[in-house]
Amino acid sequence: MRKLGRTSSQRKAMLRGLATDLVVYERIETTETRAKELRRVVEKLITLGKRGDLHARRQAASVLYKKEADENQDALQKLFNEIGPRYADRNGGYTRIIKVGPRKGDDAPAAIIELV
Repeated sequence: MRKLGRTSSQRKAMLRGLATDLVVYERIETTETRAKELRRVVEKLITLGKRGDLHARRQAASVLYKKEADENQDALQKLFNEIGPRYADRNGGYTRIIKVGPRKGDDAPAAIIELV
């Protein structure tokens, strides 16, 4: 696991926020290193979404923040109602990372991570 220059609690909070945003928006732009670390978290969440039982829902709820995906559902509901069933036939590889070059301002290598 990469440390990303943060304490463990800061790193966990950052990855929770990024994972929640990726579930809600299905495509976000971040640094390349964060995207690679985020992939590990989101792949496990989508696998939980595919299982769909109560225990999987509670495990996913411990990671995702409560954020409205649209007027009817939040990130957790979207994960289990839309994203999980979408990948029912797929065994892993739910995300794609596209490198987009250096970020303006600090020249950090940027990337777009999206659901396939």
